[in-house]
Amino acid sequence: MTKRILLSFMLFAVAGLIKAQTFIQAYQDRANLVSQTNINTYLQQFENLGVKKTGTVQNTNTLNWIKNKYASFGYTTADFFEHSWTANGYSSKNLIVTKTGTLYPNKYVIVCGHFDSINGPGTNDNGSGTSVILEIARILKNVPTEYSIRFIHFSGEEQGLLGSSRYVSQIVNGTTPKMDIKIVVNLDQVGGLATKANTKLYHDRDQASPTSNNAAAAIAVQELANCTLLYSPLNVDFDPAESTDYVPFQQNGEIITGYWEYEGGYNNPYVHTANDLLVNMDPVYVYNIAKAAVGSIQHFSAASKTLLSAEDLVSKTLESVQFYPNPVKNILNLKIPDEIRDFTFEITDMPGNQILVSKENNNQIDISNLKPGVYLGTILIDDKRITRKIIIE
Repeated sequence: MTKRILLSFMLFAVAGLIKAQTFIQAYQDRANLVSQTNINTYLQQFENLGVKKTGTVQNTNTLNWIKNKYASFGYTTADFFEHSWTANGYSSKNLIVTKTGTLYPNKYVIVCGHFDSINGPGTNDNGSGTSVILEIARILKNVPTEYSIRFIHFSGEEQGLLGSSRYVSQIVNGTTPKMDIKIVVNLDQVGGLATKANTKLYHDRDQASPTSNNAAAAIAVQELANCTLLYSPLNVDFDPAESTDYVPFQQNGEIITGYWEYEGGYNNPYVHTANDLLVNMDPVYVYNIAKAAVGSIQHFSAASKTLLSAEDLVSKTLESVQFYPNPVKNILNLKIPDEIRDFTFEITDMPGNQILVSKENNNQIDISNLKPGVYLGTILIDDKRITRKIIIE
């Protein structure tokens, strides 16, 4: 993140304009699952990967390290998308990991931050944001959310928001219709200073042009701040949203907000130097910000507020089943959530004739002997089932 001009706003100046949010115990319970050990490990491993300048081997190694973390949480190949881009003489990739919503699978809460660095390993800028995003993804992996969550790790931020700009132009605006985004929450430079108490957090408010999204963004940043007060021990303040990866989204008319460290912040002496190291940060501050972020992302994605009954859990879990690739030629992959242990898979033709049945809990189905056409694939668990259309080429 580049240095910004400070413009601070106190929370309670606008608090009366927006109805206070209600504390949700389930959200707090999940926020309490943030692990200080995990945060410390992420930060140290990120630091050990070296200087992550866009286009370098170290940059690619870091992307792969992040991807492996998601795999260890239980995310699968079907959840990953590596967005390759070239701009201003740089070539790199953004990593996108999608958690599908139960009611609004095509409307996205985007949680993002960059992983590239310059002049040093960037443990604060932005290993700190990267670590928080990873912990959110880990904790919410098996929590039903009404809206889809898209975790995005951008490269090219330090060269001028290259990765996020290309993502907006090529992916967000490259779909028909344009990708439907509920909110973008960015995490950048949230490591604090080792020599400070680090008890307060900036929440980024959109005040830039176009102004058409500013009113909605004002509500969103207030809700973000409310979640910090509800689910973490941190106090809040506001600063202007600029100079990081939500800017291309903001310029595209999306609702954006984000977090940024309060102490250090605009005058952090270590950022963009070889001394942007864990020893100069406050990992407990990162831990507390992660608690705030887990609370806020549950709020924005409308996460489950209660523990589900076994029957409800099966039904909601089945909704996230995916078949890929589709269309398919030889091997059909079944994306089955970890909670589903025993299932039956069957393929029928459109008139309803059973063509194939597998009771072996197999996630890869050989369909090479089936004729090209349109079929129905069904996953069955006891008396519950979910059916998806399959096109065989």
